[in-house]
Amino acid sequence: MLKKLFLALFVVATVACSANPRVNLDEGAGVLRPNAKQEVIAKDLVNLLEKAHYKKIPFNDSLSTVVFDLYLKGLDQGKNYFLQTDIDGFEPYRKVLLSDLKNGDLSSMFQIYNVYRKRFAERMKYAVSQIDAKYDFTKEESFTYNREDLDWFKTEAEANENWKKRIKYDLLNLKLSSTGKEGEEAKNRKTLKDRYQNLISQENTSNNYDAFQLMMNAFTASIDPHTNYFTPEDAQRFNESMSRSFEGIGAQLMMDNEVVKVMKIVPGGPAFRDKTLKQDDRIIAVAQGDGEFVDVIGWRLGNVVSKIKGPKGTTVRLKIISAGQELTATPKIVSLVRDKIVDEEQSAKKEIKEIKGDDGKSYKIGIIKVPGFYINFKEMQAGNPDYKSTTRDVKRILDTLKQQKVDGVLMDLRGNGGGSLIEAVDLTGLFIKSGPVVQVRDPNNRIEVNNDEDPSISWDGPLGVMIDRSSASASEIFAAAIQDYGRGIILGTQSYGKGTVQSAVAMDQFISRADRLLLAARTKTESGGAPGADEGMPQGAPQFGQINFTTFKFYRVNGSSTQHKGVTPDVEFPTVFPADKFGESSEKAALPWDQIKSSSFTPFANLSTLKTQLEEKHTKRMDASPEYKYLLDDIALFKKKESETSITLQEAKLKKERDDQEVKNRERINARRKLQGLPEIKKGDHVPRTENDFMLDESLNVMGDFIEGVKASA
Repeated sequence: MLKKLFLALFVVATVACSANPRVNLDEGAGVLRPNAKQEVIAKDLVNLLEKAHYKKIPFNDSLSTVVFDLYLKGLDQGKNYFLQTDIDGFEPYRKVLLSDLKNGDLSSMFQIYNVYRKRFAERMKYAVSQIDAKYDFTKEESFTYNREDLDWFKTEAEANENWKKRIKYDLLNLKLSSTGKEGEEAKNRKTLKDRYQNLISQENTSNNYDAFQLMMNAFTASIDPHTNYFTPEDAQRFNESMSRSFEGIGAQLMMDNEVVKVMKIVPGGPAFRDKTLKQDDRIIAVAQGDGEFVDVIGWRLGNVVSKIKGPKGTTVRLKIISAGQELTATPKIVSLVRDKIVDEEQSAKKEIKEIKGDDGKSYKIGIIKVPGFYINFKEMQAGNPDYKSTTRDVKRILDTLKQQKVDGVLMDLRGNGGGSLIEAVDLTGLFIKSGPVVQVRDPNNRIEVNNDEDPSISWDGPLGVMIDRSSASASEIFAAAIQDYGRGIILGTQSYGKGTVQSAVAMDQFISRADRLLLAARTKTESGGAPGADEGMPQGAPQFGQINFTTFKFYRVNGSSTQHKGVTPDVEFPTVFPADKFGESSEKAALPWDQIKSSSFTPFANLSTLKTQLEEKHTKRMDASPEYKYLLDDIALFKKKESETSITLQEAKLKKERDDQEVKNRERINARRKLQGLPEIKKGDHVPRTENDFMLDESLNVMGDFIEGVKASA
């Protein structure tokens, strides 16, 4: 269906970028400018979405205004950098940004971005200058940390005053976390200087692709919240996350000022097996095979990662400074052979918990945590019989759980933001006989039913599905199908409400041969507009980036859209997230809810009576549960904090607030430990990390009730 949408979308184009850009950008050092490739991408991206996006809206001045507002919000959501005079100066661009993008003219958007960089540098310079200032922590004043609903700073002096208070708060925060030993004040000031220097370093390494991605996503978000443009670097990262695998050395990296540091060694990878590279080691140079080392100090993180990653079986050498040593120390050389890395931590996992039912019997519940709906499309298409996917991983787990003779299975989809539509259908198929799973409607209102064609069932016993407000898209397809079929019970809180499907498409296929030839000619005569603009292009990544855009809307088999409404659990828990603050309903550009005709399907069972009984037992337990009261307290505290926008800068007052909260938290921990038969903790004691998960614990209790109910009705 998707392929048909793209036919005849484009005629042969030329590099029709504006010969006379709206703004003449400065030539000064540090000024970012668009390159020819970005101008072509912008033009063709607007053309693509205007024709092929599911949502049909006019690309006019009104939409341009939305793009303008989203762009400013993306740059400075907290209103901490721009002045009102800057915003006034940008106003002439408000209604022309979209027409500029259509023409491949990025000059006005880059002008805004460069003003942001200038203001950012000014604020950081002032902030660092105030770290060594003297502060009176007995003075009653407050710092407004959330300025989103306030006006922009009118003057430089007003901005400086707010930033001075921010520094005072940062220092006070560090002071309250200190032990009061001699020399800690100087140490705190150094810590804060390092923190701000790291922010400055990160901004200094940003290039025109960072700016371009922000610009394109301001445009895509004006159409709907789930349409995104990815630069080549981010496209590769997204696709690796979908496949749960990549080829490299198996190390997670981060920036530490201007040096790349090892954040984590991935178990099972080359670095893990070699045991030379350690957490917190710093990488200062990279060489390919026997080639010469390239110094990477000061490089962007993405460019360093591109140098280190590479095809399986190839060698990369690293110069590293061991953790704790000065950068002037003699580096070690580590030679690693790249390999395929499978991210098992983000794959489906299982555990078994035993509970006692009201009948006194013990029941074993197999819990399967599914963090996402992933599939390695590349290996599947290549015919690899061992390609990785959510369904294949869960099927193996179910086979193991059956051998371990569990009485019920609880699928934990909390925090699962979705992924592959195919996987949502296939995963549902493990629990139902063949039949429709989800209905999909295209921009031309044609409806296609996605069916499970496999009549086999991997688990036919009692089934529960846990969801929360972060469960979205593919998670909602699965949970809705299980609910509509009466195949199991849904527990938790209302899901996100994302009822749309996105297609991931490489922009390369929309760039004409004429554009490519003219681009090649122009590239020879321009620098690219920024340091590192096209350096470190990831191997195998789409050269022109990738667009993930909404092409379909999906519907439950009962005909209802999950858009906005999401999936309502059969046994519902209270939530800290109000629908207007988090979820699809908080997105202004989201598509509306609607419904279509129901599919023809045969329910697995009618659970309506049993669900009522489960809800009654759940409510009775909650009325007597201290943990439930703690949850309600947490929700009340969250809502109170959510409504606050400022914090006191008076040391005694802030210390008392925190001490009171610490006492309250300790009392709660001790009440919980008493119920568990554990000794209470005192002030200053190390608080053991507990795996307390009230929603999971109560869901297991409901599963026990469910198993008893199924047995009673058999």
